[in-house]
Amino acid sequence: MRNALGLMLASVVAAVVIAAGGWFYYSSRADQAAPKTIAARAADPLPAPAKLAARDDVETTATVAARPTAFAQAPAPAPAMPVQQKSTCANPNALGVSRVVEIDTTGGPGFGFDHFKQFDFLTDKEVVLTFDDGPWPVNTPNVLKALADECTKGLFFSVGKHATYHPEILRQVLAQGHTVGTHTWSHVNLNGKKMTEQMAKDEVEKGISAVKFALGANPAPFFRFPQLQHNPAIVSYFGTRNVAMFSTDVDSFDFRKGATPEKIIETVMTRLDKLGKGIILMHDFQKNTGLALPALLARLKAGGYKVVQMKAKTTLQSLPEYDEAIMKDMKVPTASTNTRPIASVVQTVSQ
Repeated sequence: MRNALGLMLASVVAAVVIAAGGWFYYSSRADQAAPKTIAARAADPLPAPAKLAARDDVETTATVAARPTAFAQAPAPAPAMPVQQKSTCANPNALGVSRVVEIDTTGGPGFGFDHFKQFDFLTDKEVVLTFDDGPWPVNTPNVLKALADECTKGLFFSVGKHATYHPEILRQVLAQGHTVGTHTWSHVNLNGKKMTEQMAKDEVEKGISAVKFALGANPAPFFRFPQLQHNPAIVSYFGTRNVAMFSTDVDSFDFRKGATPEKIIETVMTRLDKLGKGIILMHDFQKNTGLALPALLARLKAGGYKVVQMKAKTTLQSLPEYDEAIMKDMKVPTASTNTRPIASVVQTVSQ
């Protein structure tokens, strides 16, 4: 009898212990799974999708912002340069880009056989498409559309004044993957009789600052002299600034009176077929250039020509005194020197 009572008492005690242990286990699990406060979550690593937002080849910041708040608590820093959207070519028979070359501009190399013959990097049937004097309404967008339709790229030499007039157009040029260089502040002949060395330097540097202001980023260290008038002092100066200079091999003469789209195409192809390759000079400032470009690109493709895109190894840093001059011209306050990324100054806390 005592043994039976002992066994019953032991069973009851064991049940109580097991029940208490089970309550303690599930209670502890519930405590661990309790939602964290916003302050506690701030120290956690970012969820994987939010990390991907920093990569422009995966997602845009706008895509992440449209997600639930948990994925948007730590927005990616603003990019140092305008984002170049990657896209596949919708035209299976497009001219495209055969290769991309990167230029080390140390010492100020020159390109284009009209003035510089040292660096002959193009092979037979290769061309570089270059455009001067933009950005300009209608005309530059027409050029951009023609290039986009053929999924090909060009090199744009922007006039500083025009860049400040139409920065949104110049940003489109860069955003579409083209290279942006400079072409002075006001397109004056740097070899003019009244042009001093300091005046020429001012034209060059102010143009660089203006293009930087318009782009919101440093331009490429690529420069073309207006009217292809190479000022010897500035040529030497570019050696110290590590700026590459561009002449041409094939001039379209699209700026001349009577330069119809048909005439532009004939001029380019006649010269190009004779040389077999070269850097082509055109102007996105000129209306007929944009009108001629679709047919010209088709002729290049039919003739077996291939486009080479030129990019710079580094960007060109503007000089502070000319940045200040541009800010004064644009009537932009210059008191603040705050250069922090936008995301570190302004954050969305509720949406």
